[in-house]
Amino acid sequence: MPFTIVRQDITKMKVDAIVNAANTELQMGGGVCGAIFKAAGAARLQAACDKLAPIRTGEAVITPGFDLPAKFVIHAAGPVYRKQNAEQSEKLLRSAYMESLRLAIENKCLFRQFRIFLSTTILM
Repeated sequence: MPFTIVRQDITKMKVDAIVNAANTELQMGGGVCGAIFKAAGAARLQAACDKLAPIRTGEAVITPGFDLPAKFVIHAAGPVYRKQNAEQSEKLLRSAYMESLRLAIENKCLFRQFRIFLSTTILM
């Protein structure tokens, strides 16, 4: 399967699922997270997240996409990468990706349409 990079507004993508780089409290954030919440309907998406929060770093949960063209939003909590604890940071990031993919499979998301966006803060 070829690897393709798509540059597009994630909130306008008609796909089965998008992945939000979430905080562990599943609260609306800034940047891409804030844009996802606003496009989905912030109050409804926050209410859905509140029922699932909190999650631990490395975990992921799924909510409806509400007003988004995407059917689902997968909220994954990635780590703050620390050079002093690189192995643990990598383990948690891998877990966030794997949990996101597990939820996509469980919810019958098509992988040709599955886009993942998960950021990690790096502290040196």
